[in-house]
Amino acid sequence: MPANNLHEISLTMNDGASKSFGDFKGRTVLVVNVASQCGFTPQYEGLEKLYQKYSDQGFVVLGVPCNQFMGQEPGTDEDIQSFCSSSFGVSFPLTKKADVRGRNQHPLYSELTKFKNGILPGLVKWNFEKFLVNDDGTVVARFAPTMEPESEEVVAAIEKALQS
Repeated sequence: MPANNLHEISLTMNDGASKSFGDFKGRTVLVVNVASQCGFTPQYEGLEKLYQKYSDQGFVVLGVPCNQFMGQEPGTDEDIQSFCSSSFGVSFPLTKKADVRGRNQHPLYSELTKFKNGILPGLVKWNFEKFLVNDDGTVVARFAPTMEPESEEVVAAIEKALQS
């Protein structure tokens, strides 16, 4: 996938600010669809630790709140931000709540889901699926929701992407 496909995509951040994925050009980004009432919600802690550990090397976590899986993200954008910061100390950027699949799929996920990885072809299966995008905007890895953020596989992929 050409890098500019991702970099041209508009994003609305949790606070309403307009950005584009291009604002992350030159950085390695772990894009994760997140939810506050999911069995995987404790992964916020690991995501924040990764962000803190590698942010000075050009790494960012981008959380994309989504309510498409059993209504596990029912709150407003303000509720989501408050929950994330007070419960897990989240300081990485969050977008406005978005659909990651279906007719109203966010354009970011239309591009991300073109990257297929074994048991993860096409559609996002559940909350906390992870896509690793390198500094030129190419998806280089995809991880299942069950894969912990601080797992050896995820950390190795991040470190490899940061070195390239």
